[in-house]
Amino acid sequence: MKQTVLAILVFCFLCGQGVVRAQEYESDTTSLGILLTKEKAFHINMHTLGYGLGYRIGRNISYYKNRMYEIDLIEMKAPNQVKTYNPRIPRSKSYIYGKLNYLYMLRAGCGKQHLVNRKPYWGGVEVRFFYYGGLTAAFERPVYLYIAYYTSIGDIVYYDLKLERYDPERHFTYVSTDENCDIAGGGPILSGFDKIKIRPGAYTRLGFNFEFSKYNNLIRALEIGVMVDVLPFGTEIMAFKDPSWFFINGYFSFHFGKRYN
Repeated sequence: MKQTVLAILVFCFLCGQGVVRAQEYESDTTSLGILLTKEKAFHINMHTLGYGLGYRIGRNISYYKNRMYEIDLIEMKAPNQVKTYNPRIPRSKSYIYGKLNYLYMLRAGCGKQHLVNRKPYWGGVEVRFFYYGGLTAAFERPVYLYIAYYTSIGDIVYYDLKLERYDPERHFTYVSTDENCDIAGGGPILSGFDKIKIRPGAYTRLGFNFEFSKYNNLIRALEIGVMVDVLPFGTEIMAFKDPSWFFINGYFSFHFGKRYN
């Protein structure tokens, strides 16, 4: 992952030099036709540790510069998490052993886009360099699991399932000699929402936007870049790990929307 992020950063630095050259032609805006001053778009985000959804609105300062505002919600996974299941429990649900919390990040910020490569009059791809920054609210939702408690009557073993918050000191993937229990599977999808904690932070992102729509009033674009989230108070995703306070991810996203006046 580090090599991918580094390659994206180098690409951003080299190609970003085109922003300055593009601005040299800003006086030529009137020759490009009608400038639609407003735009809005939804986007679907896939990054190295999860996925998310978002929304942007903005204003075109000129053909070469946009000022944008964005909000998005993404899931942030741990890089070493692996799904497993209990083979001794019929129809058991999968779960991630050692995972303490699910982590979701709600971001709100603003930024700018600068034209690097103008779309030809017959169509093609328009390239813009962008940078954004703003505030992050990270939501920790604790993991709940079904725990199997075993009892024996003669040679027959019975078990009862109980929904409990994951406790790394008590819940294991094998039968505990102290508790005579083990993890049976993951809990309901909505479990833990009443125990959510919020961790404040900040984020930034930069990269390139590739717009390929045939029509000026429609937005169809792919975006590739790097995003960085910082949580000063840290957050715990996995047990027996130090709290995480810094996340850096490569990502790509698909954007669809429209421009208007």
